Amino acid sequence: MIVVLAMMGAIWALGWGLGAPKRQRWIMIAVLLAAVISAQLVLPEGNPLREATGGDARLWLLLIGFAILIMGYRTILRLLRARISQDRSEQAAVPSKAEPFSETEINRYARHMILREVGGLGQKRLKDAKVLVIGAGGLGSPSLMYLAASGVGTIGIIDDDVVDGSNLQRQIIHRDAHIGMPKVHSAEVALKELNPFIDVRPFNRRLTEEMSEQLFADFDLILDGTDNFATRYLVNRTAVGAGKPLIAAAISQWEGQISVFDPSRGAPCYECIFPEAPAEGLAPTCAEAGVIGPLPGVIGSLMAVEAVKVITGAGEGLLGRMMIYDALYADSRIMKLKPRESCPVCGDVNEKLGK
Repeated sequence: MIVVLAMMGAIWALGWGLGAPKRQRWIMIAVLLAAVISAQLVLPEGNPLREATGGDARLWLLLIGFAILIMGYRTILRLLRARISQDRSEQAAVPSKAEPFSETEINRYARHMILREVGGLGQKRLKDAKVLVIGAGGLGSPSLMYLAASGVGTIGIIDDDVVDGSNLQRQIIHRDAHIGMPKVHSAEVALKELNPFIDVRPFNRRLTEEMSEQLFADFDLILDGTDNFATRYLVNRTAVGAGKPLIAAAISQWEGQISVFDPSRGAPCYECIFPEAPAEGLAPTCAEAGVIGPLPGVIGSLMAVEAVKVITGAGEGLLGRMMIYDALYADSRIMKLKPRESCPVCGDVNEKLGK
């Protein structure tokens, strides 16, 4: 066996001295090992040549298997290093005004970064994103909390209401000590306590036609958690005009619904699906009809999930689809939605977007 190992060393050294490529040297060694194993299998036991080359083919096969394992392990390590280098290069190539993640942020978002669908690049997109949430109530509360926890870099909140004791049954972003405080400021406190690395922009006012266009221009994505149709139609018109995707949801009693509206990507707008507001009394507010406390948490959390997917490009969202969730009977269903050609808001969306 020592003789064979010495021959292998001599072949490698001679090949190195002659400048032979590593591949050729490995081929020569493989030919030698094949000859040795053949001799072990063909020659009878006790043959001097067989004894000089190890005496048993199984020993050489075991060594070859061990060598293959080591080479395979080294190959995997090399591929992993190359993948890491490629990911770092891609991440460095992403244009962004935001500074790199600190060690604290990396630890905070680690569970995102190990997800194949998010990773470091997806987390960077979240950090660079600007999301406007309309309404800091039942739906806005969980949406805002999870957007902040997920690392969305800039979060805008617009609401003209103040915290009331009756809100605390479902609006989890507010605290008893904040009763009487404007909701946007109460929400700002909660979000900054949850994640000091984000920028929160509170707008303590009611959304109006005059200021909506300018406000939406500063954000990439709009979340509508309002509870009245006039505001919903205004939000939809402005979002379509600005070419911004809109995630809209609604809740009542035990049921909630959510969809992603974006005519610029071939999906309908909100008014395509609801061309007219229901008659008075047919769609009562939560204050009028009641709502089970955890329901806004379920639907509001889904809004945050859809927002993260829109920003990172992960998975398949609710674009052109509507999810309806019935909490009372633990049932959910998906409806496909189509644009309405006669829609006055998005019927000619390409012209509205200047395309």
